[in-house]
Amino acid sequence: MIFSNIKNWKAEEALYPEAFKKAFHFLETSDIEGLATGEHLIDGKDVYAIVMDKETDDVVNRSPEAHQRYIDIQFMFNGTERIGFLRKHDDLVVKEKAIETKDLILYENEVGEESFVTMRAGDFAIFFPEDVHRPLCLNHEKMRVRKVVVKVAVTVL
Repeated sequence: MIFSNIKNWKAEEALYPEAFKKAFHFLETSDIEGLATGEHLIDGKDVYAIVMDKETDDVVNRSPEAHQRYIDIQFMFNGTERIGFLRKHDDLVVKEKAIETKDLILYENEVGEESFVTMRAGDFAIFFPEDVHRPLCLNHEKMRVRKVVVKVAVTVL
């Protein structure tokens, strides 16, 4: 997992592969507020964005998730959320596995020791296939947020 802010990505540019740079350029230059919710292609299905308006909720109502074919770059456009994260481990209990259709594994809520970061406008977190993450957890109160999840195919790295 990597956590940073879109204002810093150019200073950190040497750390990122080309596919991530395409994602950051999209996030930095697009009119996120004016974009329709849903999918927006950046580099075909190798790098694409999903714009969403969602409401945060209590951590017990949010399922931990992971992906196999894509890396998530979760970008907070406006609002505040907490995202839980931990490394995959053998004791996780799978609730739903839909790799072929949604590239998604949902886990039961009890995942063991989990850390949280607070995402504010401009922040992003990168989750790799070995990272389990629990997005859209409320910070202090429920809140409507606009965020973008950029999907980067593992095969392009």
